[in-house]
Amino acid sequence: MAESSRPHTILRSVIAVLAGIFANIFLSLGTDVLLHMAHVFPPWGASMTGYDGALLFATIYRAIYGVAASYFTARLAPNRPMFHAVVLGILGVAASIAGAAATWNKGPAFGPHWYPIALVVLALPTAWRSDATRPSRRC
Repeated sequence: MAESSRPHTILRSVIAVLAGIFANIFLSLGTDVLLHMAHVFPPWGASMTGYDGALLFATIYRAIYGVAASYFTARLAPNRPMFHAVVLGILGVAASIAGAAATWNKGPAFGPHWYPIALVVLALPTAWRSDATRPSRRC
């Protein structure tokens, strides 16, 4: 019986992690678009020089979205919710490193170097903070 349910469990695990990835991307890029439209950020491709406050704000909301996506992933996980949240965090670290490497010294449109470094540093801790793994206290 356990053998036949294993592919189903693996599929649910993959879906849980992918759902977290897509939730994080959707929330982050959606907020970015709204902030560009509200002129909090400069137009796409323009210099981010002088927008340190806006980038700090972006760092904060991306960290919050990382926690939310990890929670979502953990809640969808068929078992071992913390493991799934950490997998999401590791994938976030890898994606953040790739993004930092791709944009490093590519010009002022990508902002100061502290921003991609902050995203790399925060990816795993925000995943680790997922509270979905706490045992529930039911009466």
